[in-house]
Amino acid sequence: MQAKEKKTQLLAGMGLLLTTVIWGFAFVIVKNSLDFIPPTYMLAFRFTVGALPLALIFYKKLLRLNGEILKEGLLLGVFLFLSYLFQTIGCRYTTAGKNAFLTTVYVVLVPFLYWFLSRKRPDIYCMAAAFLAILGIGLLSLQGDLTIQIGDVLTLICGLGFALHMVCIDRFAKRHDPIVLTILQLATAALLGWILAPVLDGGFPSGIFRGDMVGAMLYLGLLSTMLGFLLQNVCQKYTTPNAASLLLSLESVFGALFSVWFLGERFSVRMLAGCVCIFVAIVMAETKFSFLPWKKKEAVKDV
Repeated sequence: MQAKEKKTQLLAGMGLLLTTVIWGFAFVIVKNSLDFIPPTYMLAFRFTVGALPLALIFYKKLLRLNGEILKEGLLLGVFLFLSYLFQTIGCRYTTAGKNAFLTTVYVVLVPFLYWFLSRKRPDIYCMAAAFLAILGIGLLSLQGDLTIQIGDVLTLICGLGFALHMVCIDRFAKRHDPIVLTILQLATAALLGWILAPVLDGGFPSGIFRGDMVGAMLYLGLLSTMLGFLLQNVCQKYTTPNAASLLLSLESVFGALFSVWFLGERFSVRMLAGCVCIFVAIVMAETKFSFLPWKKKEAVKDV
């Protein structure tokens, strides 16, 4: 039985790793697509393509909707849409690699949001991670004259939105079916996209009919949104929170690597140092370095 559990955990870890690869490449897709499809229309297409197949597959679950789960699913959808909107617009005004790393700052912000809501103070690791993340943001984003690009600011706002989204999911998923919550938030985000797109982006983009843009929207909708969310929801049930957080934080690494390989983006030594600071901060905040040999020995002594 123990061997079976280890195999299940290994498969779950591989699933989460696949999720981060899919999400990392999505930054390249978004960056390339913004020349032909405006941000809000892109989100409308993305979330529609992601929500419809899930709704069709799990339609029986939707028949058992009640007012509470509907209200909470709508709230999650609003946070999800706003976060992706800031992220997508931010990607237009910054590099895909910086967009990927700055987005994952939400991992460091979550403990502080819990502190605000529950009055439970973060531990020393979270405090240190926050300062390290701030240092990394400065190295990654600040220009020579100490100014910061608007795209970086929008991406940081997106990170705050994702942090709020994660805190709400932690509360709501304990009471409701996570698949139903996923469908509701994706459908809400899609609806908001179609309502706001004509206002924010103007007329319907003809670029969507390009073959490469159809493929891009299918990738963002079916793989990055639908499959990504499903893999995350399922795989996190069969692995430890620390391992899941560490694996999911690799999204920023893959995003940066793919932006260099496919978009030809260049990282200066200072920017690379900033990425390293942010990544170490994420690992510190989520794992407390419990995977290190001496930390494991300390844990055994405490028992």
